[in-house]
Amino acid sequence: MKSILSSLLINLILLSFSVCFAQENRAIISPETEDCLGCHDELHPGLVQSWNDGRHAHVSPQQAIEKNELSRRISTEVIDEKLLNTVVGCYECHSLNTDKHADSFEHNGYTINIVVSPNDCAVCHKTEVDEYAENIMSQAYSILMDNDLYMDLKKTITGHYGMGEEGFTIIDNNLKTDNEACLHCHGTIITVDGTITKETDFGELTFPKLKGWPNQGVGRINPDGSKGSCTSCHTRHDFSIETARKPYTCAECHKGPDVPAYKVYTASKHGNIYSSMGDNFDFDAVPWKIGEDFTAPTCATCHASLIVDQNYTVIAERTHKFNDRLAWRIFGAPYAHPHPISADLSIIKNAAGLPLATELNSDPVKKFLIDENEQRIRNEKMQKICISCHSTIWVENHFARLDNTISETNTMTVVGTNMLTQAWDKGYAHGLPQKANIFDEGIERDWTALWLFYANSTRFASAMGGGGDYGVFANGRYQMSEMLIKMHDWMKLQDQMNKKKK
Repeated sequence: MKSILSSLLINLILLSFSVCFAQENRAIISPETEDCLGCHDELHPGLVQSWNDGRHAHVSPQQAIEKNELSRRISTEVIDEKLLNTVVGCYECHSLNTDKHADSFEHNGYTINIVVSPNDCAVCHKTEVDEYAENIMSQAYSILMDNDLYMDLKKTITGHYGMGEEGFTIIDNNLKTDNEACLHCHGTIITVDGTITKETDFGELTFPKLKGWPNQGVGRINPDGSKGSCTSCHTRHDFSIETARKPYTCAECHKGPDVPAYKVYTASKHGNIYSSMGDNFDFDAVPWKIGEDFTAPTCATCHASLIVDQNYTVIAERTHKFNDRLAWRIFGAPYAHPHPISADLSIIKNAAGLPLATELNSDPVKKFLIDENEQRIRNEKMQKICISCHSTIWVENHFARLDNTISETNTMTVVGTNMLTQAWDKGYAHGLPQKANIFDEGIERDWTALWLFYANSTRFASAMGGGGDYGVFANGRYQMSEMLIKMHDWMKLQDQMNKKKK
């Protein structure tokens, strides 16, 4: 009994020492943030605890800068002295650039803004924000909403269907539907529509009335004009790198069937190892040491993180551009093609004037796309990560299979496109020649499913090294061939009916 009490006493002493040590080494909280916490700890205890659990609540920018280069999580070298020696708290984030924010307002004696944007995060993370701005994700809103072709597709998916005097009709939806559908991931435009006064626990308060909010879409247009949302991956208010590195975060938008990356990953050998052993991985380590901190890649390993070997030799540099290790764009368009040079896809037009990076016969519009040399450089970056765990011949054969899959799926899509254009030319359906929506009739929907779901799934299964059924029966090659057979049979039926009319 005496030994048990002694053990408990020792543990209590050690715990007290560790708590005191942690408090002594924690950077101070600014008086402004202390004021914020005074109210919000009572109003939003979950929010405050989330922040308190995160790194921002315990480390000052000065402490972050003092880390060695590989371990540093901050990229801005010179930071305003007013921010250097306090933790990154409520006031430090919500008051940085209020003169540039349309959502700024006076709140309990302080001028703050509601939406924290990438430009605000750039005060400490400039490199990451600059890289993200060159990433296609940052342009996700305009890629969808400023593309007439994709808007026609969106209308047929989220529009209002009805039967009236004019027959079967589709009209576009309202903005609220868009905000919770396509724009949930692509991002909304957040605007200020006057103010709203509310009765709160602390009396009557006035706030900006935001449209397009809440949203954390990757291409969100913020009230300061910036694009993107860091909280898409680094969820507020702990902004955990661990959360960002786990595949569930990417799964919010990349789950399918149009972008089945997460489903393919979970069915792959990499996903199998992660599901079995991921609890033993160190997702918070910077840099991320392959073979020690983790033994199977997640999305972040291949696309974003700073990866080193046992000797701290850099295998892959940290990047928030995400596509600078990708040679191909394998989804989001009828055909896979070399990656676009610019993240702004609104500049892309093919010979027919369509906002596509390929012609309808799958030929790439080369002036908008990276060349073969850049594709080789990007493949080498990705393969360097793969070779850390796999033999060279394994990696080379894997990439050769992907090239083959891209060629095969593009070829099958061409067959479907040819049948669709015949249907338009013969008047069986109304599309490009008639300047009509190309997604709102049966054969057009079959053609869309051919590439949007099934070609994409087949390519993801090949690119991500597993999930074999996603390349065959689970929205894979079987369904691609099924769509072609369905389209072919429909065309034969239309030809037969047309002959009878004559």
